[in-house]
Amino acid sequence: MNKNTFILLLTACVGIYMIGSFMIPLMDIDASQYASISREMLERNSFLQVFDLGKDYLDKPPMLFWLSALSMKIFGVYDWAYRIPSLIFLGIALYATFKFTQLYYNILTARLATIILASCQAFFLIAHDVRTDTMLVGWVMLSIYLLAKWAEGKRNKDFFLAILAIAGGMMTKGPIALVVPVLALAPNWIAQKKWEFFYKPIYIPGLILLAILLFPMSWGLYQQYDLHPGKLINDRPIKSGLEFYYWTQSFGRYTGQNYYKEMGYFTFLLENMFWSFLPWIFVFLWALVAKAITIIKDGFFKPSTELVSFFGFVLTYLVLSRSQAQLPHYIFVVFPLAAILTASHWEKTLWNNQSLAKTLKGFYGFHLFIFTVLIIAATLIAFVPFGSISWVGRIIGGAVLIIIITQLISKQTIGAKWFYISVVLMLGVNTFMNMHFYPNLLKLQWGNQLAEVIESKGWNKEKMVLYKIPNSNAFHYYGQHIFPNTKDSLQLKEGDWVITDGINDSSLKQQFAHSIPHYKNNRFHVTMLSLPFLNPSTRPQEVTPFEVLELKK
Repeated sequence: MNKNTFILLLTACVGIYMIGSFMIPLMDIDASQYASISREMLERNSFLQVFDLGKDYLDKPPMLFWLSALSMKIFGVYDWAYRIPSLIFLGIALYATFKFTQLYYNILTARLATIILASCQAFFLIAHDVRTDTMLVGWVMLSIYLLAKWAEGKRNKDFFLAILAIAGGMMTKGPIALVVPVLALAPNWIAQKKWEFFYKPIYIPGLILLAILLFPMSWGLYQQYDLHPGKLINDRPIKSGLEFYYWTQSFGRYTGQNYYKEMGYFTFLLENMFWSFLPWIFVFLWALVAKAITIIKDGFFKPSTELVSFFGFVLTYLVLSRSQAQLPHYIFVVFPLAAILTASHWEKTLWNNQSLAKTLKGFYGFHLFIFTVLIIAATLIAFVPFGSISWVGRIIGGAVLIIIITQLISKQTIGAKWFYISVVLMLGVNTFMNMHFYPNLLKLQWGNQLAEVIESKGWNKEKMVLYKIPNSNAFHYYGQHIFPNTKDSLQLKEGDWVITDGINDSSLKQQFAHSIPHYKNNRFHVTMLSLPFLNPSTRPQEVTPFEVLELKK
């Protein structure tokens, strides 16, 4: 892969990130909630104490909210303004992956690793469905690269910059930002018998710097919770915000102290990698096993290859998989390491081979089958759920197919063909997703669509109340207002404009007989896709009617 091809592919990936950032509304629950918190932080001018719809918030550290609020301060309250800081950190993750790989491998492997990471499905998703993990992956990979560079070159500047990155990561999602670099680098130092790296004097000023950097966040937690013990979070009294953040939220997932308990089985994260690390997942698993065999054959204390990516991924996976609460995006933090493992194996085994062994040809054929399935899926996405794509989409789709066919019949090595087809296919699929599927899907998320209607009609937001309808953080964010929410009809009064599901219409009209309907539409929980919903003919049975009623007796 030459420099121009590398830049072209990377630019194409980033371009699709940007399309998603500007064309797709924020999804409920997490992305819209974090955007709403960021907007509220800016509105309240409260940066050390965090609130969500006026209530104390203690689930995630404030870094994402700080940077997103700053972005909104500069650009205005837009969904793309919320996403900009996280997109920058995706870029940092790609940069750090390239530089780390270049430190231990050749320039080709560095380029392969960067493109593999940029084109995996997870990165296309978290570029627009922005959560704390989008920012975390940048902080963590940057810290791993800087620590590795420091260990190789002994420049103290790199060490202290790594501490800065670790602090940023801890203020983004907690102690995991410190745990992952330690898990990645410690086995490498043990294997190389660099025992001095476990008791270097520089760690003392490093820990002091880390404490100083964490102080603003810690002081905010102390003021908001430790000075006012007993506040309820998830219906549980909180004695100490500092204890919750530094212990309960992370390590409490193992001790049972944490509130959340979901998907706590060993293979959950791996199962989700079969979609989130597409199209590279099968080669990655091959690379992971091959690396393990190499380490065993060489002997742990006589490594012939870089060990940081292997142990960083494996040990982090083992730690995360033992948690009593897991979600698919938790493993994204080590996707840069998975990309490096995949790229090093690809460069060594596949890239320059003019002919593959019979088994590998079968493996390549299996991937061609997967690619065919993805092409069929992309075609269905483009034409079935929300009508036909535009002429621009058809041109893009045609161009993707032409490039794939051209690669198939080219005289390049099978490894190169395989790689380029994988990247181009993911670019094509996610172009359809970001330009056509998601924008149409989000029209059925009631919060953003109703906020747009309210803005266009100039309705009085102060009169509006949510009643027995699932909360939508997108509504509060796009409406730039905190709307009260109640399940008690006795709290409603004449003159209120109630947003409610249609099923509540008859009971409300018994209490307010002359209520005036101002708006009706359908809603759907967009993260709970199903085949009946995707089928236009059965969709009416899957959506829920809702309306805006002006209450009058």
